[in-house]
Amino acid sequence: MTTVLSAKGTRLNRRGLQTRQQLLKQALSCLAEGGPESVSANAVVRRAGATWGTIQHQFGDVDGLWAAVLEYVAEHRGPVFDELPSQTDLGERVVAVVEMLWSALDMPGSVAIYNLRAALPRQREQLESSFPDTARAIARWDAEWTEICERSFRGLPVDHDKLMRVRLMLPGAIRGIYNERHLSPYIDAEEARRGLTEAITAYLRS
Repeated sequence: MTTVLSAKGTRLNRRGLQTRQQLLKQALSCLAEGGPESVSANAVVRRAGATWGTIQHQFGDVDGLWAAVLEYVAEHRGPVFDELPSQTDLGERVVAVVEMLWSALDMPGSVAIYNLRAALPRQREQLESSFPDTARAIARWDAEWTEICERSFRGLPVDHDKLMRVRLMLPGAIRGIYNERHLSPYIDAEEARRGLTEAITAYLRS
């Protein structure tokens, strides 16, 4: 079993672990209920019935809290990415990857992480300066997505540079369709995803 440490490097006992889990669950709930304005460590403290001293003991500061939330979601995200696509046809592989990402948006924590990232500084230098632990946690997420995308297309004759561009574009494109579906009753999300998969397939085959 992995040893969980406090912000000061001391080993958490059973009660400390329970407190940490409760704080992370409440943080996830707060983040998921609203937009970027819901990203409030004070709201997490109030909801959990804790004190700021508890946050400091467990996570050090708000940066440590948000980094821990990102890690918590990664650990509890479910089996969506456990089995990567293995279809032999490129078009079918693209469909599988798009649907995999689409399903991921319904995972517990997806809205919470979206709201958290939307509230953080947009400039990389400012993010890394103000929230260094959170920035490293985000970088680990991005590195994992890079690995998942490359593994998902392994064994197919796909140009590396084109795959890189698809990897960078795809999460935002999927999120855009997902958000539009909630903004307008006239959006056909299934047709939009079909158009996206056809465009990506044609690009990767060209």
